[in-house]
Amino acid sequence: MSEWKARRFWTQAEVAAVEGGYEVRLDGRPVRTPGKLPLVMPTLALAQAVAAEWDAQADAIDPGAMPLTRAANSAIERVAPQFDAVADMLAEYGGTDLLCYRAEHPVELVVRQAEGWNPWLDWARHDLGAALRVTQGVIPVTQEQAALDRLRARLGGLTPWQLTALHDLVTLSGSLVLGLAVLEGRLDAEAAHRLSRIDEEHQAEIWGRDEEADLAAGDRLQALCNAARLLALLAPADAGSESAAEPDA
Repeated sequence: MSEWKARRFWTQAEVAAVEGGYEVRLDGRPVRTPGKLPLVMPTLALAQAVAAEWDAQADAIDPGAMPLTRAANSAIERVAPQFDAVADMLAEYGGTDLLCYRAEHPVELVVRQAEGWNPWLDWARHDLGAALRVTQGVIPVTQEQAALDRLRARLGGLTPWQLTALHDLVTLSGSLVLGLAVLEGRLDAEAAHRLSRIDEEHQAEIWGRDEEADLAAGDRLQALCNAARLLALLAPADAGSESAAEPDA
């Protein structure tokens, strides 16, 4: 027996301004979260993008093709009610940040990690006030509590919507620093993905590529791009756009 799938039941998706933001309406009926909460979004741009996802659905609804809708549901139902717990969880990545754990050999990988990661640790120290220590091998390094506290404080100043996007940026890259760099507009999602995969790419160059691993990496890249797009859609309509740039050395 084939699995039952929800079918498209509407003709048109449109956006309407409501108290607290904007909602998507399907033939005049407001979309709600799976938990039946109002799906009210903070910016017109985000609501329009979510409406476009609904309009793009064919006969059978494919939730996998609606990343912004799923992110909006998560922001409202999961992140907002437990903001501090989510922020605490992401802040813990600062204590084990990918950028702080370096290979001991070979020289080529050591150099590649240093060239790719050192500038972003410098950025974290200068711009975020968080000086993170680096170690080689698998021996854990204890970070200064003051640095971790500054990172946690930065997360506390975000909105639930920003924290929702940051969740994927951090958990998929393994780096709070890279996630915050994308959040701050200093790094784009593709570059963050590339930096997070220095070790894997080095291994692929030595042993050859693995199709399954490459497919998984492609899925992570797409998820990172979706999170970065969510951040862009959350920006005020009159905000100036700045292209991502490398940090000052």
